[in-house]
Amino acid sequence: MDSEYQYKQRQVAKNKGKEFRLGEGRISGYCSLMLGGLSLLAVIAYLYPSMLTTTELRKLYDAEQLQVVLKYGMYTSIGLGFLTFILNNGKYKFLGLTGISLTLVAFLLGGYQIPVGPVEPKELSLGVDWLILAFLGSIVVFVSLEKLFPKYKDQLIMRPEWGVDLFYFCFNHLAISAILVFANYHVSHFDWAVSATLQQSIRDIPIWIQFVVIVLCADFVLYWEHRAYHEIQLLWPIHAVHHSIENIDWLAGSRGHFVQVFSERAMVMIPLYLLGVEQAALNIYVTFAALQAVLIHCNVGISFGPLKYILVTPQFHHWHHSSEKPAIDTNYSAHTIVFDRLFKTYHFPKQHWPADYGTTQRLPRTVVGQTLYPLKVWGKRMKRRYAK
Repeated sequence: MDSEYQYKQRQVAKNKGKEFRLGEGRISGYCSLMLGGLSLLAVIAYLYPSMLTTTELRKLYDAEQLQVVLKYGMYTSIGLGFLTFILNNGKYKFLGLTGISLTLVAFLLGGYQIPVGPVEPKELSLGVDWLILAFLGSIVVFVSLEKLFPKYKDQLIMRPEWGVDLFYFCFNHLAISAILVFANYHVSHFDWAVSATLQQSIRDIPIWIQFVVIVLCADFVLYWEHRAYHEIQLLWPIHAVHHSIENIDWLAGSRGHFVQVFSERAMVMIPLYLLGVEQAALNIYVTFAALQAVLIHCNVGISFGPLKYILVTPQFHHWHHSSEKPAIDTNYSAHTIVFDRLFKTYHFPKQHWPADYGTTQRLPRTVVGQTLYPLKVWGKRMKRRYAK
């Protein structure tokens, strides 16, 4: 029984050689590199907006105002690059040099003065704008939270396999147009279930109630999709990629097999499509879902008070990622704890956090290995079956 389980304390090894310290030039070097890279990407997106920006996202921001942000980002990159040279004797100078170089290339391509005009919408494009805005926003909000309220203080920002998860983060955002096209194609097969009467009834209620309805309906669909990935043997190798995370933080939540990424977005679109809610309610839900999806993977020790009895919180979802026996195949919900309570998959020892994360059988540690992992598992199963 779970009550008899002896919970352990998670041990995170200190690595002083890789910690960020003020005055050594490492922080300024990485910030210069990051801003230089993002500035160059932004300039290229301004040059080719039809191919490199997202039609849906362009409606929500002012491209000319963002050029002001780009301007300060470019100059900050150069300033931080020079600061790295001043602070460091050589170890991190290449970071500052690379950041300055990327920014200078961005200036040569037109910088923040590229004319902004009408954009021809394309069904498929790379979401470079979505990637830049999401990455900057995540750094500002979630990395700050992790440093201010860490659960595991010794866990590094650039912890093991952060590069693998950064790749998944970039893929998931760059592929947003393809994901939306697939999701829209998927939900078009549910035209037969659309009820104009239901949709009008939904639109007649206050926006905040529409939001609550969306959250519950989406959570119900996501709960059962998530549970299927765990409990249907054929699907588990796909979802196991997400569970291969062994050091959980804001970036680790991006790890996921592309099959799951596409299918999850397509499934959650079904209730959104059938409900036909007001655009304002939909925008609030999308923002809430995006923020919560990152937050629940964060390395933060905030208890969230009474909210933890209603919403999925980091501690609750961390238990879902635990490889400890009582936590396996529990806590499937994405937004609220309602359906885990209702369907008896709730596991939340509030005085404890997981000691171990990951899967009981370790997966490959590279993107290619993880992408091919389901094929490898299915191949072995077929081989055993036909060997009999």
